Amino acid sequence: MIITDTHTHLYSDAFDEDRNAMITRALNEGVSRFFIPAIDSTYTESMLLLEKDYPKNIFLMMGLHPTHVKDNYKDELRYVEAMLAKRKFYAVGEIGIDLYWDKSTLGIQQEAFKHQIQLAKKYKLPIVIHCREAFDEIFEVLETEKSDELFGIFHCFTGTIEQANQAISYNMKLGIGGVITFKNGKIDQFLNEINLKHIVLETDSPYLAPVPFRGKRNESAYIIEVLEKLSQLYNMPSKEIADITTQNSKDIFKI
Repeated sequence: MIITDTHTHLYSDAFDEDRNAMITRALNEGVSRFFIPAIDSTYTESMLLLEKDYPKNIFLMMGLHPTHVKDNYKDELRYVEAMLAKRKFYAVGEIGIDLYWDKSTLGIQQEAFKHQIQLAKKYKLPIVIHCREAFDEIFEVLETEKSDELFGIFHCFTGTIEQANQAISYNMKLGIGGVITFKNGKIDQFLNEINLKHIVLETDSPYLAPVPFRGKRNESAYIIEVLEKLSQLYNMPSKEIADITTQNSKDIFKI
């Protein structure tokens, strides 16, 4: 069984004490593909080191996270452009809009999001979307940018079935993680109405640990809990769901 974690921050300082042991635990569970989102330029060195240590397992993205769209965002976007021109990345991400922490930066977040979508189209790469309290704003941008060249993953999807179908209409897969195991997560109430061809697995570790680890540090090995919850919801063997979702990740990332 090959399991793909399509979104994990393995470079996080939360893993500084036991990073290799944590990755080994995941590998032992069958998680052999880890896709690593960017946040800003300060994380690149740590990402490249991970790739060097695990060249067959680690796949990097490049982008500017919406919560890091600050006064220097144009410099950061130029950095993203330079890195995409310099070497291979598997997605532009994570990018998007986050209105939970700071609504005052909406204008420049929208600008950065659009610009990075256009970079993804230029390099024929998927986008990986971060959306927090911003579904309408995200969809507004996607509507202006929609085309056959626009595709990717709606990371950490937590919306309604209507929002799920709207995201899918823009060629987005739904990234499903620990929230599916939460009693108040709500997406478990309708997710099995969504064809599995639209689903990929993720952890967003070290964040959003699934039950029974909720409130603790998340890690990629815990994706097994997400897989088992989907197995219950879809009434399908875990291996079959792992196979389908890994193939979906291959369709997106082209590897």
